[in-house]
Amino acid sequence: MKPKKILLMGVSGSGKSLIGSLIAQKLAIPFHDGDDFHPEENVKKMRQGIPLSDADRHDWLLTLNQLFIDNDELVVACSALKKTYRDTLRQNNKDMTIVYLQGDFDTIWSRHQKRTDHYFNGQEMLKSQFETLVEPTADEAVFIDISHQSEHVLEQVIRALEGASNEST
Repeated sequence: MKPKKILLMGVSGSGKSLIGSLIAQKLAIPFHDGDDFHPEENVKKMRQGIPLSDADRHDWLLTLNQLFIDNDELVVACSALKKTYRDTLRQNNKDMTIVYLQGDFDTIWSRHQKRTDHYFNGQEMLKSQFETLVEPTADEAVFIDISHQSEHVLEQVIRALEGASNEST
């Protein structure tokens, strides 16, 4: 049995939305992009290149936590940069599997430069995310290297999820 509540985490540009939608499609479960749940004030800040604070993220994380609670199966793409953020998302969601899309700054910055029409603004914002990032531990998340093509990353995630479900049975 594959995990049914999946949090796909990583810095902006790591492929959360693309890979998340592919996972959801493959598993035939709903996909939600966490960015779609940001309040307008957060979006305005990010468009201006202003990094979000913990206070800015608080209500957004509670909204995503409720999304997990209200759904039996789903994939949610959310940066979840700090352990405290992931802890908030896991409240009342013990059956959540976290998948960390891990990549280096240069790889992710090159992806950002190819993006169009995204409100995440600039290299300084990406640097801020890397500075904020507290990588999960191996017992907290499944680690996936994003330096490969999306099809390969998807295969790695599916294999990892199958392994995660075998460990919990």
